[in-house]
Amino acid sequence: MTDRHPAVDLSDEERWTIALAKDRRYDGQFLTGVHSTGIYCRPSCPARPPRRENVRFYASAADAEAAGLRACKRCAPDRQSNEEAAVLAAIDEIRHAGDAPPTLDGLARLTGYSPAHFQRLFKRSTGLSPAAYARALREERAREALTGGDSVTGAIYEAGYAAPSRFYAASKEKMGMAPSAWANGGRGVTIHWAVAPTSLGPMLVAATEKGVCRLSFNEDGRELARRFPNAELVEGGEAFTALLAEVVASVEQPGDFAHIPLDVKGTAFQEACWKALREIPAGETRTYAQIAAAAGNAKAVRAAGSANARNNVAVLIPCHRVIHTGGDLGGYAYGLDIKRELLMREAK
Repeated sequence: MTDRHPAVDLSDEERWTIALAKDRRYDGQFLTGVHSTGIYCRPSCPARPPRRENVRFYASAADAEAAGLRACKRCAPDRQSNEEAAVLAAIDEIRHAGDAPPTLDGLARLTGYSPAHFQRLFKRSTGLSPAAYARALREERAREALTGGDSVTGAIYEAGYAAPSRFYAASKEKMGMAPSAWANGGRGVTIHWAVAPTSLGPMLVAATEKGVCRLSFNEDGRELARRFPNAELVEGGEAFTALLAEVVASVEQPGDFAHIPLDVKGTAFQEACWKALREIPAGETRTYAQIAAAAGNAKAVRAAGSANARNNVAVLIPCHRVIHTGGDLGGYAYGLDIKRELLMREAK
């Protein structure tokens, strides 16, 4: 889930990553001072990025001006706070609402904008519409409660849903497995699976009716049973065999595999990290800091690493494309030889 984030404890390198990403969610949190030109900007300034050695970061316009800098005329960092305040007020209203989040018309009245303009403003700032933001917030609360071992019904009410049916209706398409199945080791779910020989070694692929839920190397059905102890595990299957062939092809000949459906679960931040991983073009790599920034929280580098480690679907969610800031490969659950080979194939 995207949100505005305080700049407390951000390192300068994290601020630099945010500035390169032109992330509007950090506007108002810090300023970028470019000492070669004598100006200071918002993190989202659309101007061409300056050289890193010419950049310093400031907490406020007063600090930047005290250092001899003047405000950029393009992004106006010393003005235009009304829109930022409007988005923050709307986020606060949504966060404190119960099962009936405020309507777009209500948020527009609260902030003094027309509904259409505020919808655009909110989405530009957070990456989500107000309605999608409210849904993501409730889903994240439900996931956190379920992960903590609470009953499904209790977790649903705690998350702000008026009745279980509301939650199931809201999450059916997005979440794949029902919340009860997710919390109880796949109870009530049929998972088809197989171990296929590949040039990288034996590869386990497992899928629900929604999509691939597990892809790993050098594992067998015992590991799958450990992850989904209450699911009905079925080896093979006609429809599954066709899906398996597509997955194997995506490993042997890397290309566009975005069409292969997935059934994965995580917190909103983890899912944002996985989405960022899938958006890395083949043949390119990113650092953990870049993934954290793309997921909406540039200071959550360690959490981005954890999201990488919790990826259940290797290759299709290409966590092998993440390396350390210094350029070394870092780690990989299935060994550096496989990671190195995947990157080499994609580079071609």
